[in-house]
Amino acid sequence: MEKKRNVYLDYSATTPVKEEVLQEMLPYFTEKFGNPSSLYTVGQESKNAIAQARERLAALIGAESREIFFTSSGTEADNWAVIETAMAKRANGAKHVITSKIEHHALLHSAEYLGKEGFDVTYLSVDGDGFIDLDELESSIRHDTALISIMYANNEIGTIEPVAKIAEIAKKRNVVFHTDAVQALGNVHIDVKELGVDLLSISAHKIYGPKGIGALYIRRGVALPPHMHGGAQENNKRAGTENLTGIVGFGKAAELARENLVTHIERVTELRNYFLDHVKERISDIRINGSLESRLPGNINITFKYIEGEALLLLLDMEGIAVSTGSACSSASLTPSHVLEAIGVPVEQIHGSIRFTIGDFTTREDIDYTLDALEKAVAKLRSISSMSKESGW
Repeated sequence: MEKKRNVYLDYSATTPVKEEVLQEMLPYFTEKFGNPSSLYTVGQESKNAIAQARERLAALIGAESREIFFTSSGTEADNWAVIETAMAKRANGAKHVITSKIEHHALLHSAEYLGKEGFDVTYLSVDGDGFIDLDELESSIRHDTALISIMYANNEIGTIEPVAKIAEIAKKRNVVFHTDAVQALGNVHIDVKELGVDLLSISAHKIYGPKGIGALYIRRGVALPPHMHGGAQENNKRAGTENLTGIVGFGKAAELARENLVTHIERVTELRNYFLDHVKERISDIRINGSLESRLPGNINITFKYIEGEALLLLLDMEGIAVSTGSACSSASLTPSHVLEAIGVPVEQIHGSIRFTIGDFTTREDIDYTLDALEKAVAKLRSISSMSKESGW
């Protein structure tokens, strides 16, 4: 009997902390534990470590170190960027925000909050691959538009939006542009100056760093109000004693991501294409969701017709394979994926969709093992399913 493997294919949900990252963090739990606001030596060592991490993160995205502001997560960065920008602009009469229908819930719920606060929110539609329509975006901008927020790359289907073109439109109309780049970080080349974005959200645990630490890039010259009050941390914009170990880990993870970016993209893309080619050969009645040309290197989102995705997930889990039915932040919900709905996947098929995401520790053997288990699991579920081609599912 073949030994069961442990195969992790949910790197978009989170990644393991790399050994180099952990080793750099460990001293800051013990002998280098000082409060960065303290003036004595151990405090100043901590302050310098934060400065180094800020420089490493800035180097990864082509920013200046003073434009990097640490947060607790990508979610907090999204909330800060969207809500505080809109509230600040309201003082000058702006009351309109533009986003898309396929954003992460951190952004969508921020937009919903603004709607309750009296803002008009435009949710742009997307095509079958998940791209917004640039003409629709431009025609949606009003004289009182405070902010445009469109994600860099989608967390479910992997589609990479034309961020530079969106930024160009926003700049031409004098509108602040924010992008959620949590999934893009470490998976595509990011240069905020070339892109022309004003605000950009990122998170450590998607690039083999620790959980509980994120950051917001605020372009120099953009006046974003403080997000938290009570101290002078983060240049008076986010009060509270810094998450020292998390920041150090984020910095090291950013350094590794920058050094390995090209080889990471090439290797993961090759494994993704290998998976896609073979799954299409071995399993019928499937739909690949998202763009195949402009896509995150490790993302594979497939609708398996005539079965329930949760049942498939559980069968794969029994074989030691970890995958997802969608965003980790909403996986406990039985509500159909808003992303798959937006790109036109029939409602009856959405629940048969699985997201596989490949990362640095994935091997060809892992993919082969998964393909074998997947083929068997799909066949088993279809053989007992009440769904059928004849019933329209």
